[in-house]
Amino acid sequence: QVQLVESGGGLVQAGGSLRLSCAASGSIFRVNVMGWHRQAPGKQRELVAVISRGGTITYADSVKGRFTISRDNAKNTVYLQMDSLKPEDTADYYCNLKVVTQLLTPYDYWGQGTQVTVSS
Repeated sequence: QVQLVESGGGLVQAGGSLRLSCAASGSIFRVNVMGWHRQAPGKQRELVAVISRGGTITYADSVKGRFTISRDNAKNTVYLQMDSLKPEDTADYYCNLKVVTQLLTPYDYWGQGTQVTVSS
């Protein structure tokens, strides 16, 4: 069993900042790719950013230069620093972790989601 706990969402004015975190615990051997996705009302879930265990990072074009993804392998935690927020960033944000369990079985886990609302 692996549990993911997200935190850090909220309401912020345009131009403001928020920092999301997602901590994994439980039967973990290793966490490979960590990422953040988001889903706005009436839209499909989309990738925001991903980071490999080795630190290779990919961002969606819409957030490049404004968002920063990072990870702490010792804590099995991924972060998303969001700066210069825009109203179009309003969405539910979900972390996604590709975990290898202590039984050496790979699983894809999703966080419960945290709401980010950016007012204009």
